[in-house]
Formats: sequence, structure tokens, C-alpha cells
Amino acid sequence: MHRRPFLAAPLALAIPARAQQRTTITIATAGDQNMVDYITDFLGPRFEKQYPNVRVRAIGTGPGDAGSQRIKERLDAQKAQATTDVDVAVVHQFMAGAMVRDGMLERYRDAARTGTLATRDTSRVALGQDVDGYVLPMFHSQTALAYNPAVVRDPPQSFEALEAWVKANPKKFGYNGIRGGMSGVAFVFGWVGAFAPNGVQLTTGPYDPATRATWGPALARLKAFNGNVLITPGNAGTLDALNRGEIAIGPVWVDMFYSWQAEGRLSPDLRLVILGPGMPGQPMYYVIPARAAHAEAARAFIEFATSPEIQAEGIVKRFNWYPGIDAQHVRSHLSDADWNRLFRDIPPQTLADRGQQMPIAPYFREVQEAYEREVMN
Repeated sequence: MHRRPFLAAPLALAIPARAQQRTTITIATAGDQNMVDYITDFLGPRFEKQYPNVRVRAIGTGPGDAGSQRIKERLDAQKAQATTDVDVAVVHQFMAGAMVRDGMLERYRDAARTGTLATRDTSRVALGQDVDGYVLPMFHSQTALAYNPAVVRDPPQSFEALEAWVKANPKKFGYNGIRGGMSGVAFVFGWVGAFAPNGVQLTTGPYDPATRATWGPALARLKAFNGNVLITPGNAGTLDALNRGEIAIGPVWVDMFYSWQAEGRLSPDLRLVILGPGMPGQPMYYVIPARAAHAEAARAFIEFATSPEIQAEGIVKRFNWYPGIDAQHVRSHLSDADWNRLFRDIPPQTLADRGQQMPIAPYFREVQEAYEREVMN
């Protein structure tokens, strides 16, 4: 199939014309070392080939929200300067919302050629904060239940159905509770969202402290549920227990699940399902600081990184993440095998229908505290 490159005609950038005068753009990324490696080894060389007078420099700030916090602190420390030394940042949802709220980011998306390719709610709202126009998702991570079809012949499709299955099959479901890994944390959020009377409010807001008082029955139900499950030591622990046959079903990160299968660490027979009404996931975002020294080159870099062919090759094939842009835009750039590997069990429409955001920041913290207080004790 002939595939027309989305970025076949790069924009002319306002950079020095002489080959020896090169512009260097700095990409600061939160996350693990693989995020830095992705920019240094994959994105950077390909972008530089299209823009010979631009060089890409990647710096890592560390995993989790703490890594995103360090980017914000770096920009805060430079607020008296005319420009910042970061041109593009890759940050988590919470910090993207805080940076928009503090006026630290450029509203670049409307001018980006790939800006219309991402339409999920996560491209407009981050944990309850309006970020519309300021972000483009780099990728989406998603939690789902991994299961052994030899044991779970008719996988549950809802939290209520899972509750009944676990009661009939004690100790065959495992998760890490609220500690040791975000797959378990996300499962707890999904449970409260499914059984609390105001579950939708957890992800959409507005925040109301009185909401906490309504979670009691859902948490009591979860405490009873936990009496029939195996508590694992973390994300990897759940996958290990599945692979050893200690459990037959448990929540996992989809990208981690497929990466382990590709590495031969996990049985290829295991399958995935997202429970209704939904299970949480989260994106990471490309953003441009409001006073970036090379804002035009920064936007061109993000356009390149969110183009269908790069999302297909880099995000889907290299990392088993769901693309940051809508899935239909990458379909023609993937083989049937690559497409089916990621979307066989969870097709794009199911992902759109059942892929939820994490709770808004105050509920995120309060659900964790309520679990420790009412479920663990």
C-alpha cells in the first residue's frame, strides 16, 4: 500500500540559513529512561533529517509526577528571563493542568497541523483542568484486565460481573491494592467510579468535599471483594502471578502486558478486557513553554512526533502504547499483525467507550486515603 508521508513538506523555519549555524531545541521529558531514549534514538534523528539545521537535545527529569514537577520548577526558576531553556516538555496530566493554570504554556495546538487528529477528552481536559489548545497527547496508557481464557471462558464485562465471578472463584483474581503499582490504584478508581452514586463526578468534577461521605457502601463492597482475592506486590507481581497460573485474571497496563508478551515473559494465550462502565488510563502530553526560545521549531517537532506515521512506528510498534492521536489515523501505517496485536481485544470503539481518565486531583488523593482507612483496616 502506498502511504503518503504526513510531513512530506516540512514548514520553513525561521532558523539560521548557514549549515554551520544550527538551532538546538531542548526537549525536557518526565518519565523513565525509555522516554529520553525514544527522543534521542528515534524521534531526534528522524526530525533532524527533515530539518537539517535543527538539532534535538533531550533531558530527562525522572519518573512519575515528580519528574513533571521538576520541569515546572525549572520553568518557574527562569520566569525573570526573556526565554526559557526548554522548548518542548513532555509532562503528566496533573502538571499540565497546573502549568496551564499558572499561565506557563503556549496555546499552540490550533496552529499545529496535527492538532485536529486528537479528539479524545484527554486532549481537552486533564484531571478536571481545561487544557484545550495547550497540549497534544504523546500517547495513551490504559489499564485493562488480563485473563487466562482457558480458565475464564466468559470474561466479565463489568465490575458487577467481576464481583460475582470472584465470589464464585476465590483467590483467582489478583491486584496490588492501592500500593506498589498504578494498575491496582486504577482498578480501585474504576471500582469506586462504578459503584459510588456520583462516580462520574470523580473524573469530570466539580470537586465537592461532601462527596467523600457517599463512598462508604462502594468501599465496604470492595473490602468484602478483597477477602476473595490475592494481593500482589505490584504491576509486575500481577503479571508474574498470571504467568505462573496463581491467578486467572487481574488488572494490568496494556503496554506492559504486550511488551512482556513480545519479550517472552508472558504467555501469548492471555487476553485483555476493559470492564464497563470503564477503567482509567492516562496520557502524557507535549507542551511548549510560553517563552520558549524556539517556539516555531518546537511546534514543528510536536507536529512530527504526533504525525500518523511516527505515532504508528514509534508509539504503537516500539512501545505498545495507544497512539496519542485517534487510532483511525494510524491504521494505514500499520500491518494487520501490528494493528491486531494492539486492538484485537480492545478495539478503538471500546477504548473510546470504556477508556476513562483518572480522577481529578483532589479525588485522586481522597480515594486513596479512603481505601487505606476503610478497606485495608
